[in-house]
Amino acid sequence: MSLIASDQFRIVVGLGKSGMSVVRFLARQGLPFAVADTRSNPPELATLQRDYPQVDVRCGELDVDFLCRAAELYVSPGLALATSALREAAARGVKMSGDIDLFTRYAKAPIVAITGSNAKSTVTTLVGEMAAAAGRKVAVGGNIGTPALDLLSDEVELYVLELSSFQLETTERLNAEVATCLNISEDHMDRYDGMVQYHLAKHRIFRGARQVVVNRDDPLSRPLIADQVPCWSFGLDKSDFKRFGLLQQDGQSYLALQFQPLLATTELKIRGAHNYSNALAALALGHAVGLPMAAMLQALQAFPGLAHRCQWLRERRGVSYYDDSKATNVGAALAAIEGLGSDIAGKLLLIAGGDGKGADFSALKAPVTKFCRAVVLLGRDAERLADALGDGVPLLRVNNLEEAVARCTELAQPGDAVLLSPACASLDMFKNFEERGQLFARAVEALC
Repeated sequence: MSLIASDQFRIVVGLGKSGMSVVRFLARQGLPFAVADTRSNPPELATLQRDYPQVDVRCGELDVDFLCRAAELYVSPGLALATSALREAAARGVKMSGDIDLFTRYAKAPIVAITGSNAKSTVTTLVGEMAAAAGRKVAVGGNIGTPALDLLSDEVELYVLELSSFQLETTERLNAEVATCLNISEDHMDRYDGMVQYHLAKHRIFRGARQVVVNRDDPLSRPLIADQVPCWSFGLDKSDFKRFGLLQQDGQSYLALQFQPLLATTELKIRGAHNYSNALAALALGHAVGLPMAAMLQALQAFPGLAHRCQWLRERRGVSYYDDSKATNVGAALAAIEGLGSDIAGKLLLIAGGDGKGADFSALKAPVTKFCRAVVLLGRDAERLADALGDGVPLLRVNNLEEAVARCTELAQPGDAVLLSPACASLDMFKNFEERGQLFARAVEALC
């Protein structure tokens, strides 16, 4: 285990959730550090001043000379390394690091590392549930739930981490027992210069990985690795050697490994082809770290899905309502539209729109035309979405979610599903995607 030298001065840059976890960690280790944040009143400032009043904290525009007093900067994921002050500090020889980089230096147990444009929270949670069902002392967090550094414990037998591209930018070498990039689709183009830069950030997860899991349905998920690194795969096609997939037997579809059916898809609580893919990914990751199949299948059968991730809310007059507010990018919305659209008897009434983060919506046109009865648009980029979708299906504009639910309900027919899958971030109209989903659920529940 590599430990950091105790005589070096460090600065934590960014005082949000992950930044505060770095503060707690450094303080526990008795290491000298200071804190800087570009905001005048960062979210954790009051906590820092209460619990660590001796720590020097600088708020406002970053001071390059101050940053260069440090041997290492722990940069929070929300702050781009392209920020001019950070670029200048790096040019002067200051090491750029982050909370995950620091975590890997101290973690003793194996790491299951999961990234991707979509579904990483679902798969991370599922693998954690599988490990718990197998009786392992598992710690789950990272980009969801508990920050990675707060998970560190000698009692932990397995870490399951969701990692964002922002976290991976400052992670030099993760050394995971098994790593996966579930999928790659355009996201965060307001931070990256293009897909190549985004793809490279995601694939940092594979550095030092002892095993990898790849998605056969997405070539961009496959890393450049040495032939001797064990590679497992998942996909919605037929299973085969070292492949998790789907098998058809007696008119029924089964999750399968190689040529062995494992579990009928009808026994899952989560619906849609995209969720079958998520289940297969979790099985592949769990299998790679030696989790027993029986425990994994038990966890799968019990898993209800995560809130705001294609979550079934209710059925009314033959129409089902699904909250997929977490679909903050085009790839996530595509997965829901295609996965749910192919799994229901009728058509989708799609609610979409918000802050598109500079994304190209054109990939939505074909599946919307195929699976949707109508699309209801709202938010900042409603007209950009309308332009991309064309005239394949009726497009309606509304001002709020209550109106959106009402219009969808008017148009829906028995066998249809109303789907909130915005393909956009929520911050133009809501506090976060959770609030957007909660308001949608409230409007659905209020229907007579």
